[in-house]
Amino acid sequence: MQNFTPLSAFLGGSLIGLSAVLLLWCNGRIAGVSSIMNGLFQPDPANYYWRACFLLGLLAGSAAWFQLTDAQLPIRQNASSALIAAGGFLVGLGTRIGSGCTSGHGICGIALLSVRSILATLTFMLTGILSVYLVRHVLGVLA
Repeated sequence: MQNFTPLSAFLGGSLIGLSAVLLLWCNGRIAGVSSIMNGLFQPDPANYYWRACFLLGLLAGSAAWFQLTDAQLPIRQNASSALIAAGGFLVGLGTRIGSGCTSGHGICGIALLSVRSILATLTFMLTGILSVYLVRHVLGVLA
């Protein structure tokens, strides 16, 4: 974690929460990025425009942050393409089985006091903590 400060965490979390509230208030939609992305591939032209705009705004916000600051993403040159594909597959499968991703369950679902979202968030947080522990401390990768 580079460039972490409590202020940046507070500001970033506030903007994410504000985005979720605005999408719910203005469009009546939950800000689950995996569901928004999945909807782009459905034959539903009435919902295509807002989904595309939300995702373009997501990319533009990230690009603006990198342009305005000297923040950089750490790039691992030796990352296995097969491992990256397997990770993406597991995330996609998990979001479909769990009916949502981290943003949908973790931000919006918990805010709505959804038991399903609270359990989903606890599950993926615990799984993430366990995965990092195993990869870093047991296997010695990404130390």
